[in-house]
Amino acid sequence: MNPSPRLRGVFSPVITPCTDDPRRSAGMLVRHSRWLLSQDVGLAVFGTNSEANSLSVVERMHFLDALVESGVPGDRMMPGTGCCALDDSVALTRHAVQHGAGGVLMLPPFFYKGVSDDGLFASYAEVIERVADARLRIYLYHIPQVSQVPISLALIERLLQAYPGVIAGIKDSSGDWNNTKAMLERFQPQGFDVFAGSETFLLATMRAGGAGCITATGNVNSGAIARLYRTWQQPDADAQQQALDAVRAAFMIFPMIPALKAAVAHFSGDAGYASVRPPLVRLNPQQNTELLAALQAKAFSMPGL
Repeated sequence: MNPSPRLRGVFSPVITPCTDDPRRSAGMLVRHSRWLLSQDVGLAVFGTNSEANSLSVVERMHFLDALVESGVPGDRMMPGTGCCALDDSVALTRHAVQHGAGGVLMLPPFFYKGVSDDGLFASYAEVIERVADARLRIYLYHIPQVSQVPISLALIERLLQAYPGVIAGIKDSSGDWNNTKAMLERFQPQGFDVFAGSETFLLATMRAGGAGCITATGNVNSGAIARLYRTWQQPDADAQQQALDAVRAAFMIFPMIPALKAAVAHFSGDAGYASVRPPLVRLNPQQNTELLAALQAKAFSMPGL
């Protein structure tokens, strides 16, 4: 088969509804995902802010099936498939590829700390060899402050040499611009696409030749983030970036996942979106009030939701 087109633009780790009814949750996921697509934002389902590591393999497959059955195009999806258990990573990756996903976003196995690049290379290599599908495109997921398992520049170099084309890019959520810049300078010329881990670095990433961003607040500030991606060469790009940063700051005062879900619940009119899965807890009433007041002060809205 022909290789998938390279993914570019703004993607969001789509919040995962956590109601007691799996069918209702799937329907809510489809609804929010369709809204994101209408805002020109792709779907990095089962990312950190999707509470992916609180979901079972079966649940992730069920949700992805629901998205595909609803008509969501595969080339607008980058499902998270990296797990601690190798068999789980293989199963989720194979399932995503079979559904035509444009790529998968893959955490390293993250339970054991202090593992070597040799061990990480072996893990990624085994997933690639066992999936054994020419359509596979892996986007590495570097989030060392959470995983405690960094993806080094040396490991990227080694993976690119062994699996050119299959190793398609990275989401750098380190928050370290110097690290992102090094990836851009060293690997982007080799066709390795670098996505910033938040819109905070979107303009800088685009100016350095990057592919876009994969960002939690893409769930809520979707249209504005996508606009900067499209118009980053326009004279007002710096002002756009400042406005994006101000909205993100309002959410970062609170635990991010519950805050995102509270905003979607409010603007959609469906309180079910506010539910989170333990060990997370939803915003308390005071936090919810403060978040909505902060957003109102910025004239923030989610049109069409």
